[in-house]
Amino acid sequence: MIIVMRAGATDKEVQGVVGVIRELGNQEHVSRGKETTIIGMIGEERGIEEARFAGLPGVVQVLRVLTPFKLASRQYHPEDTIVKVGRRRIGEGTFTVMAGPCAVESQEQLLKTACEVKKGGAAVLRGGVFKPRTSPYAFQGLGIEGLRFFDKARKETGLAVVTEVMSVTEAAIVGRYADILQIGARNMQNFRLLEAVGRQEKPVLLKRGLSSTIEEFLLAAEYIIKCGNPNVLMCERGIRTFEKYTRNTLDLGAVAAIKKLSHLPVVVDPSHATGVRDYVIPMARAAIAAGADGVIIEVHPEPDKALCDGPQSLTFRQFDQMMKEIVPLAKVMGKTLVK
Repeated sequence: MIIVMRAGATDKEVQGVVGVIRELGNQEHVSRGKETTIIGMIGEERGIEEARFAGLPGVVQVLRVLTPFKLASRQYHPEDTIVKVGRRRIGEGTFTVMAGPCAVESQEQLLKTACEVKKGGAAVLRGGVFKPRTSPYAFQGLGIEGLRFFDKARKETGLAVVTEVMSVTEAAIVGRYADILQIGARNMQNFRLLEAVGRQEKPVLLKRGLSSTIEEFLLAAEYIIKCGNPNVLMCERGIRTFEKYTRNTLDLGAVAAIKKLSHLPVVVDPSHATGVRDYVIPMARAAIAAGADGVIIEVHPEPDKALCDGPQSLTFRQFDQMMKEIVPLAKVMGKTLVK
């Protein structure tokens, strides 16, 4: 249930509504927009009538949220969420490029890549230090040593850093080094992990599960927001289908659907979606046309020698070509490149 307050509602009026919500044994979630304050009631709604709030001072409308995801819904939060990453803003007519290696292999590899993607126009450096691999014998990442490499790369380039958190115990340590915490596709429904990053102050890049519906994807975001962290970036990275010519199937329809259903920014990962570097640039262009707020791209100095996902990683030259193609397209779509 959401309670819409009148424009200019006082703190006393807002607290009056909050007090009733708590009396009913539920929790409140207050969203203050440019013109209107909306209060969400989180918890058991059965047996609670809209009239319980309708007569309170400052209340102009009481609505039941029809979708199972409440806080992530556009009904609850009509205005687009802007996720702040330091001085950078993701959403609100901007387009953000995140780029870097699939896995951090060395300080030299990471720093060289960081300098190149920064020169090309990226705002965020990506890379995995804790790697969820299908095979237990595959490269599992450098762990904390890799986080220290990120720290040096950030200081030398000014890029923000996004890297994956794989377990509840890693959330705090990764949060000390990363500017954005990534939840990978395999962990999208690891609910305790979602709650852990929901208690962190850093923004979260939430990747869609391999076989997850859009509703399940948004409910995963709900876990994070409910725990107090509203800064969630939804990442469409392809879903598993019958197709064999691409690694996954990029669901650009999900971009449009999420933008309609939710207020959260949407980022597209054409690298994991296709698994083939020749397809990455066309799908990055398509992501902009579909309304995405950014892309996350895998880039490596020598993709053929990469320890992880080399076939889908762009060379530096290919990354520069991609930027030359997508920046004008983003401008046509009314979006400004975040740097």
